[in-house]
Amino acid sequence: MESNKDEALKCLTIAQNRRNTGDLAAARRFCQKSLALFSTSEAERLLELIESEAASDSAQASSSGSSSAGASASASAAETHPSSSGARQRHTASTSGGGEKANGNATGAQKKRDYTPEQAAVVKRVRSCKVTEYYEILSVKKDCEEAEIKKAYRKLALSLHPDKNGAPGADEAFKLVSKAFQVLSDSQKRAAYDRHGSDPESRFSGMSSSAGRGPPGFSPATFGGGGGFEGELSPEDLFNMFFGGGMGGTGFGGGGPTSPVFSASFGPGGFRTTRVRTNMQQERPQNAEPRSMFLQLLPLFLLFAFSFINVLPSLFASTPTPDPRFSFSPSVRYNVERQTGSLGVKYHVNSAEFSGHPIAAELARNGNNPGPELSRFEKTVEKLFTQDLYTQCQRGMEQKERLRDQEVGLFGIGTDWEKVKRIEAQPVESCVQLRKMGLIK
Repeated sequence: MESNKDEALKCLTIAQNRRNTGDLAAARRFCQKSLALFSTSEAERLLELIESEAASDSAQASSSGSSSAGASASASAAETHPSSSGARQRHTASTSGGGEKANGNATGAQKKRDYTPEQAAVVKRVRSCKVTEYYEILSVKKDCEEAEIKKAYRKLALSLHPDKNGAPGADEAFKLVSKAFQVLSDSQKRAAYDRHGSDPESRFSGMSSSAGRGPPGFSPATFGGGGGFEGELSPEDLFNMFFGGGMGGTGFGGGGPTSPVFSASFGPGGFRTTRVRTNMQQERPQNAEPRSMFLQLLPLFLLFAFSFINVLPSLFASTPTPDPRFSFSPSVRYNVERQTGSLGVKYHVNSAEFSGHPIAAELARNGNNPGPELSRFEKTVEKLFTQDLYTQCQRGMEQKERLRDQEVGLFGIGTDWEKVKRIEAQPVESCVQLRKMGLIK
């Protein structure tokens, strides 16, 4: 079932660890358990390798000239509890029978560096991407879900891990995949990367690498509290935390929940890294006094006061009376014709509405002489009228231009130039009216 896939992958990594240490019996058990939980091609190939190595060991042990009882006892001991002497015995038998190097560790290292054409193709694809093309490295879309990112990383990490892929450049490709997952699996880092398109953990990105939350199941408290690490996790750390173990054996150490030291070792005879967490959360003094509630609310009080001062004048100001409604064409509603004093634009208003407007009272006081209110109102009327005339004039000139171009054609061959002259001489009424008003030449 799909739900058992994670457990199957964990059993697969444990089987690989047991095989690397020479415990073929335990490696066989965990590999068979992985296949029982969820069948994968990696587990099937690993089981075939284990079976072939076990068959080779027993054949070499039987041909070594030892007694059948001693061979049976050594085989039983190797199955129940593999020891370092048993591992050395197998290495010695393999070197004496095959004419290979005498060093068993070198033989194991040579086996680890094997790879398939498919694995070499994956390495080539990943290394062809730029170091910051995280979506291309994981081969996912930019709008993909977090589950797709985890699935893509799991597949690539298992294919590119140095213990399984010996193709040239597999180590660098594995680091690129781990870096891409570390950024895209964190929502904050992914958002920053989507905005800027650069590494959000670089010194110029404005984000600390300790903001990352790590892969699923990773808890900062497990590795020394919630302070995080000052430097980014290595690809081995990321792989081991994601798969709950590691290829080649992993051990984590530290000084407990409050220790600032984090260390990790990878594989028998492998390398060991140690980091010191420098951004430990400082303890607050127990006698620190809390800030005054008034000081905390003071910015809100000031904001409310400034808002009230800005609104205060409008509370006491009188609401201005809107201008009377008008129309440029007469109708039953707009039954009184008037004319502006500047351009002589005719407009129509409603008699009842206009007589009750303050402009009518102003005219009555001034003896039908225009006052400031009427002048302001008529400027609005003239502005709207001339804007409409400008629009109509421009449309008319554009239409004349289109008719002329259509008649002339591309090179003017066979053009009726008399018709072209008539088109050019055809007046545009709105433009003529603007010329009479002195607004255009």
